[in-house]
Amino acid sequence: MVPLTMGRRRGYAVLLLVPLLAAGGCGAPGAPTDAGPPVVASPTAVTSPTATDSPTAAATTGEPTATSAAPDLTDQPAATPRKGLPHVFPVRARKVAYHPTHSAYPGTDIFADCGEPVVAVTDGTVGEVSRRDRYKKSGPQGPYNGGLSVSVIGDDGVRYYGSHLTEIAEDIDAGVRVRAGQRLGTVGRTGNANNVCHLHFGISPPCPGEDGWWIRRGVVWPAPYLDSWRKGGNREPAAEVAAWHRKHGCPTKPPAR
Repeated sequence: MVPLTMGRRRGYAVLLLVPLLAAGGCGAPGAPTDAGPPVVASPTAVTSPTATDSPTAAATTGEPTATSAAPDLTDQPAATPRKGLPHVFPVRARKVAYHPTHSAYPGTDIFADCGEPVVAVTDGTVGEVSRRDRYKKSGPQGPYNGGLSVSVIGDDGVRYYGSHLTEIAEDIDAGVRVRAGQRLGTVGRTGNANNVCHLHFGISPPCPGEDGWWIRRGVVWPAPYLDSWRKGGNREPAAEVAAWHRKHGCPTKPPAR
């Protein structure tokens, strides 16, 4: 028979041991007494990009990212038009001819053999490029008359447009920087060229986002400037083009015929 005093002591010891086991007092040395739930490294926390590297965050803040699309520079004028830029004749050929006037609207047809180089008139940025001949006699007259064509937005704020090309140089695309005399393509007879090899040449203001073929084809007479460039001069059309733009703006419809 166990003495009553011993039973009381053992019962007291058990009462002390139960809370100690519940608290983890018998774990590894140094273990916390209230560890709580286990902490597991989150894969998202490890692999997700930081806010500054996230394309979504960049789009929100307006900061450019490595995957951002290149800006659309089609027919964008120079931010500050420059004066005194070099200007050269747009066709490199020994045999070349052009008329001082053009039917129905200001422009010039520069006649040369098919395949002769067409070059940038001045320093600037390539605007529109048409590599496909979509002209059909049975289709609308005007929008696709140029066939294969290239426009250059000069750093002088003037657009120089050439059409009816046979081909366009591979490195010529919208937004590409070009220098005066750089090859754009070759003389041809695509579009509504009446099967005659020539370059249709037009001078106009860029009118970004508003203009159409009726402005791009030409609004001031090119012949006086072509005369100068052909002789090695540097007559600049920027002032005349700017005056036309101030007077007419950017007409949103083709002129009535």
